[in-house]
Amino acid sequence: MPDTSRRPLRELRQATKLQNVVYEIRGPANAYAARLEADGHRVLKLNVGNPAAFGFEAPEAILQDVHAGLPSAHGYCESRGILPARRAIVSRYELVPDFPPLDVTDVYLGNGVSELIIMTMQALLDDGDEVLIPAPDYPLWTAAVSLAGGTPVHYRCDEADGWNPDIADLGAKITDRTKAVVVINPNNPTGAVYSREVLTQVVDLAREHHLLLLADEIYDRVLYDDAEHIALASLAPDLLCLTYNGLSKTYRVAGFRAGWLAITGPRAHAQGFLEGIELLASSRLCPNVPGQHAIQVALGGHQTIDDLVLPGGRLREQRDVAVQMLEKIPGVSCVVPQGALYVFPRLDPEVHEIRDDAQLVLDLLVQEHILVVQGTGFNWPDHDHLRIVTLPWAHDLKDAIERMGNFLASYSQGR
Repeated sequence: MPDTSRRPLRELRQATKLQNVVYEIRGPANAYAARLEADGHRVLKLNVGNPAAFGFEAPEAILQDVHAGLPSAHGYCESRGILPARRAIVSRYELVPDFPPLDVTDVYLGNGVSELIIMTMQALLDDGDEVLIPAPDYPLWTAAVSLAGGTPVHYRCDEADGWNPDIADLGAKITDRTKAVVVINPNNPTGAVYSREVLTQVVDLAREHHLLLLADEIYDRVLYDDAEHIALASLAPDLLCLTYNGLSKTYRVAGFRAGWLAITGPRAHAQGFLEGIELLASSRLCPNVPGQHAIQVALGGHQTIDDLVLPGGRLREQRDVAVQMLEKIPGVSCVVPQGALYVFPRLDPEVHEIRDDAQLVLDLLVQEHILVVQGTGFNWPDHDHLRIVTLPWAHDLKDAIERMGNFLASYSQGR
């Protein structure tokens, strides 16, 4: 056996494909927060939309069905997922106005929506292919495109217009390499819910330029006030549209990793791409089987999310308190979210001179033990926004945002 004791080990570098991949929601500040907790400090984590961490319990019927399904969930299932769950998803969309025809073979279950997004990009993209993604975005979309060798191109959403997509900017960024456009509705991180008019304009551009539609609708039932969610696929029966959704937020079972992908529209021009999704679904063997047993019962009967988002409901109250407290801070403004579980306030540069929003987040964590996420972590180009999760109890949110206001009053990033 050769003597290798004096030979230095070969350096193992990070893959170059990761150079443009960031996920600041669980980034360096989150790691620092973990060290604070290990030292005995209590950290209020307003960085991750994890309902269970804030006392939101899963409906009892879901837990009962998952428990009852465990004896038969020991082995692999079909690569698309178990049939009862896919049948329930088809039935769900049959109740959505104008949603295109859907069959159980058009539905793939995944280990959360995240896995399905990554699979889609791997099946779709060659090196240099472009995907249009909103700015701000949920950063997994940008990461998934980059990991698949594609080029994420961000179209701007307009804060002055309620965070609606800037249609002119979207259209100007379409090139001959553009393959798809992502629509996150309701939006994470802004909470915007798009109107039929706005969505129709996006669909018209996709139709004109033969683009694949990718609809991230995980928050479609987390709606406030009179907001109405319109499924993107319902406006585009003549286009291939992939709709992503799951149980994690609406049903408060993020740890079950029960997500799905529903494929609608014409297929003849996309057989290679769709075969790629099938190949990737098969190569991962199958999604988590126990979590799939939550889907059928969750999608039927009383929807418990309705009670939480109505006036007097906990999620609605927390949204209102967060916005009210933020608006009291000098130099801070906030578009009222119409959906989802976040607020995305703006720090007026004339009042708060922030040159590095990641440093701001870290300094807030160190001083106040409150963890939020900087706006640039959502591919927003300017250092003037933060994302705050609205899941804590209203009194905890009120206290936290009041402390943030006191922190900002004396905070300065010196030159």
